[in-house]
Amino acid sequence: MRRVEVCPYNEEWPKMFHQEMIKLQCIYGSQIVTIHHIGSTSIKGLNAKPIIDILSVVKDINEIDKFDDQMKANGYEPRGENGIPGRRYFQKGGNARTHHIHIYQQGDVGIERHIAFRDYLRSNNELKNKYGKLKEELSKQFPYDIASYIKGKEQMVSEIEKKALSWYRSNKQ
Repeated sequence: MRRVEVCPYNEEWPKMFHQEMIKLQCIYGSQIVTIHHIGSTSIKGLNAKPIIDILSVVKDINEIDKFDDQMKANGYEPRGENGIPGRRYFQKGGNARTHHIHIYQQGDVGIERHIAFRDYLRSNNELKNKYGKLKEELSKQFPYDIASYIKGKEQMVSEIEKKALSWYRSNKQ
């Protein structure tokens, strides 16, 4: 059974991202446009599940499935689109999950959503702390119920995402 664990920010998370980024660059080579550390582990000071979320932007999403065997050899489980059309998703670590890889083709709207969310929380300590506190409370309330944990965050995530996209787009110009 998968335990929902939220812990204080860990200074090792950026290093863990970097190690995995190098592996992804070796696997996908010239398909890679850029790789971003996203999710809560990418936001210094934010309480998070200790799972490194990585967003890889590639030239052609249709080429990505050809690398599944190499991803498996590196401990990843290919999950296809996993509910989000146009994305490829991989997870590592089984029930003791350590990494999630989200791969999008350059130009996909999902990329901006993830980057905006991350950057907005990085720039807003009050909201970051409020979000971290909610995650911590939910993990204690639902220690073995990931679906309820996620559902409990939905409203706040949706509100943050809307503000983040508006903020990101206005600061991008």
